[in-house]
Amino acid sequence: MDVLNVLIQEKPVVIFSKSSCCMSHSVETLIRGFGANPTVYNLDRIPNGQQIERALMQLGFRQSVPAVFIGQQLVGNERNVMSLHLQNQLVPLLIQAGAIWI
Repeated sequence: MDVLNVLIQEKPVVIFSKSSCCMSHSVETLIRGFGANPTVYNLDRIPNGQQIERALMQLGFRQSVPAVFIGQQLVGNERNVMSLHLQNQLVPLLIQAGAIWI
Protein backbone atom coordinates (compact mmCIF):
# COMPACT_ATOMS: atom_id res chain seq x y z
CA MET A 1 0.00 0.00 0.00
CA ASP A 2 2.89 2.38 0.71
CA VAL A 3 3.97 2.18 -2.92
CA LEU A 4 0.48 3.34 -3.94
CA ASN A 5 0.47 6.22 -1.46
CA VAL A 6 3.75 7.52 -2.87
CA LEU A 7 2.39 7.44 -6.42
CA ILE A 8 -0.95 9.11 -5.69
CA GLN A 9 0.39 11.71 -3.26
CA GLU A 10 -0.29 15.30 -4.34
CA LYS A 11 -1.83 14.26 -7.66
CA PRO A 12 -5.50 15.12 -8.24
CA VAL A 13 -6.22 12.15 -10.54
CA VAL A 14 -4.24 8.94 -10.94
CA ILE A 15 -5.13 6.03 -13.21
CA PHE A 16 -3.32 2.72 -12.94
CA SER A 17 -3.56 1.13 -16.35
CA LYS A 18 -2.01 -1.30 -18.78
CA SER A 19 -1.12 -0.24 -22.29
CA SER A 20 -3.37 -2.95 -23.77
CA CYS A 21 -6.45 -2.19 -21.62
CA CYS A 22 -9.19 -0.51 -23.65
CA MET A 23 -11.27 0.25 -20.53
CA SER A 24 -8.35 2.13 -19.01
CA HIS A 25 -8.07 4.17 -22.18
CA SER A 26 -11.82 4.90 -22.10
CA VAL A 27 -11.69 6.10 -18.50
CA GLU A 28 -8.68 8.28 -19.27
CA THR A 29 -10.46 9.77 -22.30
CA LEU A 30 -13.59 10.49 -20.25
CA ILE A 31 -11.65 12.25 -17.51
CA ARG A 32 -9.56 14.22 -20.01
CA GLY A 33 -12.81 15.24 -21.71
CA PHE A 34 -13.67 17.30 -18.63
CA GLY A 35 -10.33 19.11 -18.82
CA ALA A 36 -8.47 17.08 -16.21
CA ASN A 37 -4.95 15.85 -16.82
CA PRO A 38 -4.67 12.51 -15.02
CA THR A 39 -1.38 10.92 -14.14
CA VAL A 40 -1.40 7.52 -15.84
CA TYR A 41 0.84 4.66 -14.79
CA ASN A 42 0.96 1.81 -17.31
CA LEU A 43 1.85 -1.10 -15.07
CA ASP A 44 3.21 -3.16 -17.96
CA ARG A 45 5.71 -0.43 -18.78
CA ILE A 46 7.18 0.58 -15.43
CA PRO A 47 9.78 -1.35 -13.42
CA ASN A 48 7.69 -1.85 -10.27
CA GLY A 49 4.44 -2.52 -12.14
CA GLN A 50 3.96 -6.00 -10.68
CA GLN A 51 4.46 -4.70 -7.15
CA ILE A 52 1.85 -2.00 -7.75
CA GLU A 53 -0.52 -4.55 -9.27
CA ARG A 54 -0.20 -6.73 -6.14
CA ALA A 55 -0.92 -3.70 -3.94
CA LEU A 56 -4.07 -2.97 -5.97
CA MET A 57 -5.17 -6.59 -5.63
CA GLN A 58 -4.78 -6.27 -1.85
CA LEU A 59 -7.32 -3.43 -2.02
CA GLY A 60 -9.82 -5.91 -3.45
CA PHE A 61 -9.41 -5.52 -7.20
CA ARG A 62 -9.98 -8.80 -9.04
CA GLN A 63 -8.49 -7.29 -12.14
CA SER A 64 -5.95 -4.68 -11.27
CA VAL A 65 -6.75 -2.10 -13.95
CA PRO A 66 -8.11 0.40 -14.43
CA ALA A 67 -7.81 1.61 -10.87
CA VAL A 68 -8.75 5.27 -10.46
CA PHE A 69 -7.86 7.56 -7.58
CA ILE A 70 -9.35 11.06 -7.39
CA GLY A 71 -8.16 13.40 -4.66
CA GLN A 72 -5.98 10.60 -3.25
CA GLN A 73 -9.13 8.52 -2.66
CA LEU A 74 -9.82 5.24 -4.39
CA VAL A 75 -12.79 5.65 -6.73
CA GLY A 76 -12.55 2.17 -8.22
CA ASN A 77 -12.62 0.71 -11.69
CA GLU A 78 -14.30 1.78 -14.92
CA ARG A 79 -17.76 0.81 -13.66
CA ASN A 80 -17.38 2.99 -10.59
CA VAL A 81 -16.19 5.93 -12.67
CA MET A 82 -19.02 5.55 -15.19
CA SER A 83 -21.55 5.26 -12.37
CA LEU A 84 -20.28 8.52 -10.86
CA HIS A 85 -20.51 10.15 -14.28
CA LEU A 86 -24.10 8.97 -14.86
CA GLN A 87 -25.08 10.24 -11.41
CA ASN A 88 -23.51 13.65 -12.18
CA GLN A 89 -21.01 13.14 -9.36
CA LEU A 90 -17.77 12.79 -11.34
CA VAL A 91 -17.29 16.46 -12.27
CA PRO A 92 -17.89 17.71 -8.70
CA LEU A 93 -15.37 15.15 -7.48
CA LEU A 94 -12.81 16.34 -10.05
CA ILE A 95 -13.44 19.96 -9.02
CA GLN A 96 -13.08 19.12 -5.32
CA ALA A 97 -9.78 17.36 -6.04
CA GLY A 98 -8.47 20.39 -7.90
CA ALA A 99 -8.26 18.50 -11.19
CA ILE A 100 -10.50 20.94 -13.06
CA TRP A 101 -11.68 24.50 -12.55
CA ILE A 102 -14.94 26.05 -13.61
